[in-house]
Amino acid sequence: MTDVPPTDSAGRGLAELAAEIGKGRLPPVHLWHPAHCGNSDMRIAADGTWFHEGSPIGRKELVKLFSTILRRETDGSFVLVTPGEKLDILIEDAPFVAVEVTSAGAGAERRLIFRLNTDDLVACGREHPLRVETAADGTPRPYLHVRGAIGNGLEALVNRAVFYELADLALAEKPEAPGLWSDGAFFPFAA
Repeated sequence: MTDVPPTDSAGRGLAELAAEIGKGRLPPVHLWHPAHCGNSDMRIAADGTWFHEGSPIGRKELVKLFSTILRRETDGSFVLVTPGEKLDILIEDAPFVAVEVTSAGAGAERRLIFRLNTDDLVACGREHPLRVETAADGTPRPYLHVRGAIGNGLEALVNRAVFYELADLALAEKPEAPGLWSDGAFFPFAA
């Protein structure tokens, strides 16, 4: 049996995915401090769907564009910001959803690259940690840090199918203390 290198749903290997990370440079929203202009009448639902004035935004390109000017403020609120204006946006859970993971290696040599609902790619590691909370109903709520300051930046909720995939990998490696390594950092699954 030959080892088949891991690929994502588009057939891209880990090296190709890693090369894609950071290609679409983000605007420097951390440098923009215009006056607050009001509410954007936009919200991001818990499932990652973007809405404007109550209607879903159907054009993925528009969602991707808006996601590049999203910022979390120091008070925990979220805004869409440009050099000239700042508008509030309501986020029900996390602004992004991790919809796919590509894993290569095992144990401390593993590397995990996540694809978000905006098609952004994030390599899990010290700069982009994975954390697992426990919801009120006792179910795990996994989050991946995407950008901004850790603890007050933007995160992606890891969808259920992707988390089950991660849990299978973790249980196969170390069932007594489930968690995974990625880019030299260990991320425990216990909340």
